[in-house]
Amino acid sequence: MVSRRALLAGSLSLAATRALADKAPLSPGLPAGVADVATLDALPGKRPLIRLSYRPPNYETPLSYFSGPITPNDVFFVRYHLADIPEVDPLKWRLVVSGQSALSLDLKQLKEFPPAEIAAVCQCSGNRRGLSNPHVPGVQWGFGAMGCARWKGARLKDVLAKTGVPPGAVEVTLNGADGPVLDKTPDFVKSLPLWKAMNENVLLAYEMNGEPLPHWNGAPVRLVVPGWTSTYWVKHLVDIGLVDKPFDGFWMKSAYRVPIGLFPTIDRFTSQETAVNTPITEIMVNSLITRPANDATVPLGRLSVEGLAWDSGRGVDCVDISIDGGATWRTAKLGDDLGRFAFRAWSAELETAPGPLTLLSRASNRAGQSQVAKAVWNPAGYNHNAYNSVSVMVA
Repeated sequence: MVSRRALLAGSLSLAATRALADKAPLSPGLPAGVADVATLDALPGKRPLIRLSYRPPNYETPLSYFSGPITPNDVFFVRYHLADIPEVDPLKWRLVVSGQSALSLDLKQLKEFPPAEIAAVCQCSGNRRGLSNPHVPGVQWGFGAMGCARWKGARLKDVLAKTGVPPGAVEVTLNGADGPVLDKTPDFVKSLPLWKAMNENVLLAYEMNGEPLPHWNGAPVRLVVPGWTSTYWVKHLVDIGLVDKPFDGFWMKSAYRVPIGLFPTIDRFTSQETAVNTPITEIMVNSLITRPANDATVPLGRLSVEGLAWDSGRGVDCVDISIDGGATWRTAKLGDDLGRFAFRAWSAELETAPGPLTLLSRASNRAGQSQVAKAVWNPAGYNHNAYNSVSVMVA
């Protein structure tokens, strides 16, 4: 477990933290109370991030760090449900896989499987939860509970093939080394439908942006499930199992669920569905204006607007910008395509007039899905993908 002393050793000094407390660059639209608890704080190995909770650690990436489609490791967001987070020694780490036969792999043996690399967005299901209206409980994330990295590792399907998939298996269970402080708190164990686990893009990742996986992002090995929200991206992975019936752990049976039909989900987790609700799976199509910053003063004349767009992997094919509240839209220019699961940079040039100006961005994908004018409300604040809005003053 990471001690409080170790955390504080890598944090800003108390005086610096207090000095920055009122300057935490929060996303616009968050409840007023968030500013009372959010501070800039640097975990070991990280630059200062927006600390929304300390135990468990939940740290958001400030908007200023989203300067390109790949998010650097040292500013990548941190998300945990449980507070007992061990420092796993890569030399002692073992992954136990239970299929038709038992398999125990060390890191060297895992790296002997054919490696695969993919650029993919890792996004918390509750990203932008703090913008929900009416307000909902939970970590009050703004825009930065997400990031995009190049992940490298072994394909999960290759490891499952090595141990053997039992006939009748329907789901794959995944457990990490992090755990609860109290016995009554359920351990964070997730499952994937077998068909998803066998997808060639699902990885047991040991590298992130060309470096060993950082501790706060799941070292030494985490699951990477491109296109699906990060609730399935189990960190510090130590145990994989195959089951012949729907896994009924708390984090599947009770958490991360929404009413059936609430979102335009294509890849559904049908073995976990009930008559009334279904697990969150796919990331909804979305966009973010990264330049100019909200509340900035910009010069009169030609205004450069930049941002990012992403979806579940169907492929972003259009980003539109509006300066008249959505009455009319103009198409932005898309940047390089780093892969269908990655952030897609975009840019636009606008002519401005003096006075206040509100910019809206709206992304669409090849499946015909688009961002919505108003977020689809749900009790947990999941899948918030309303148009992004930035207000500036032209002077």
